[in-house]
Amino acid sequence: MASRIGFVAVFLVLLGAQAVAQDLPLDQQRPPIAAPTQQIQESQLPVLDTTPQFDPDHATGSYLARVSGQLRERSDAYTDGGYFWGLIDFLYGLLIASLLLWFRVSARMRDWTVEKTGNRAFQAMLYGVIYVSAVTLVRLPLDIFEGFVREHAYDLSNQNFLQWLGDYTKSFALTLIAAVIVLPILYAAIRRAGAAWWLWGAGIVIAFSIFVNVVYPVFIAPLYNNYTPLPDSPLKQSIMSLARANGIPADNIWLVDESRQSKRISANVSGFLGTTRISLNDNLLNLGTPDEVLAVLGHEMGHYVMGHALRGILLMGLMTLIGFAAVAWGFGFSAVRFGSHWQVHEPGDIAGLPLLVALMSIFLFLALPVSNSIVRSMESQADLFGVNAVRKPDAFSTVVLKLADYRKLDPGPLEEAMLYNHPSGRSRIAMMMHWKKEHVRDMDIRDTVAGNPR
Repeated sequence: MASRIGFVAVFLVLLGAQAVAQDLPLDQQRPPIAAPTQQIQESQLPVLDTTPQFDPDHATGSYLARVSGQLRERSDAYTDGGYFWGLIDFLYGLLIASLLLWFRVSARMRDWTVEKTGNRAFQAMLYGVIYVSAVTLVRLPLDIFEGFVREHAYDLSNQNFLQWLGDYTKSFALTLIAAVIVLPILYAAIRRAGAAWWLWGAGIVIAFSIFVNVVYPVFIAPLYNNYTPLPDSPLKQSIMSLARANGIPADNIWLVDESRQSKRISANVSGFLGTTRISLNDNLLNLGTPDEVLAVLGHEMGHYVMGHALRGILLMGLMTLIGFAAVAWGFGFSAVRFGSHWQVHEPGDIAGLPLLVALMSIFLFLALPVSNSIVRSMESQADLFGVNAVRKPDAFSTVVLKLADYRKLDPGPLEEAMLYNHPSGRSRIAMMMHWKKEHVRDMDIRDTVAGNPR
């Protein structure tokens, strides 16, 4: 009770003092007192750059150093040997054409078809069957060495001989069917077009290449391998998400059992005009990490998004047109000088097919640096698209190292420019590392520089 009375008394005293103060004249009231102030010193805090230091050239060299010694020597030897055997293939093809022409074998083949039928379309079909069969038989020893013996010598093949021969027979059958279909159309157009036959010939070849691009993923590829839907998994969902994000009309991911044939890793977005499908082989799935699979698929999707199928058809179509123009000149030149001996005088004569093939192979051989440059530029663009879409430069770099089993990693500049239809391993890894340097401040990339790769 006493404390309450004390509290009330103090309250009344304070209230009374406030009332007295309010009753004083203005000149006797105390003015307001300004709050004390203190000068504040301002200064810039030092900027602490915590971005990891990254040297793309050093990183590229570090990656390349992972493949050394016998592994690097074997990779280089396989690539260098490929140049040699490619040249042998070219010269062997010219030899076969020369034998067919100079010994008048081709003329006798034509005469036999004329005896069998008066229909020129059927003559072309019969000639095509004989020609493809004869060339395949003559090439068989070379193909066995290159496709079977040499692949096993470098431990790249998983097939026994009968399995290899089965796939080889399928390729022969498909070539035979193509010849039976295309040759009658081609030679009918050549005969009717007169001096402009090379234009029609180029057009037919281009149209056939488009047709093959459309039907290949649906009807041809399954002849060699089994295509099954990739089982549901987080990886499949990531691939599907990547496809949707980039406007690729694929409703499934296909797994290819390529391990039954080789140890090569690959994937592709194949098809054209509504037959698009995304597929990866089981070697990539089994030997690659999920990040590596995504990095490869990002590259392949880049081809689709940037319209490389159509671009390739247009650019290679232009080369085909130029090639047929060169062949037309070469055919006329050769027929004037040697036609009497060969018994071949006109481009519309089916007996002149070995000459057409030889002249076109010479053109393609001389134009190899140009065609390689066209393909290599598109591959480089797809590399850049893939790393921008997936953001895994280190995963793509480790995939490049796995390709070193059959691709030389570090060729000379001239060798790469003339003979490579893909960027070299050094070029591809260097692109990834320079991309990484420009994104090193991004959190996901910074973690990989700091030693925590994802």
